[in-house]
Amino acid sequence: MQYRTKGTCSQRITFDVNDGKLSNVQFLGGCHGNLQAISRLVEGQDVDRVITQLEGIRCGFKPTSCPDQLATALKQYKAGTL
Repeated sequence: MQYRTKGTCSQRITFDVNDGKLSNVQFLGGCHGNLQAISRLVEGQDVDRVITQLEGIRCGFKPTSCPDQLATALKQYKAGTL
């Protein structure tokens, strides 16, 4: 799957979902080290759990963040709109 982010330094998130588990998460742009860490931490995690953990995280004064955008992408995936 591929999701174009909104309101963050990263421009795009790609990921796969297999049997409800998240894999191969990659961010294009953004804070490379932090986003690598997020990608590794969510690897193999249940999609619903990742959404619950990351949804609503903000970056500074922005209304969203890269983790929040991942949660948004996963919600769209689940709704079949991605």
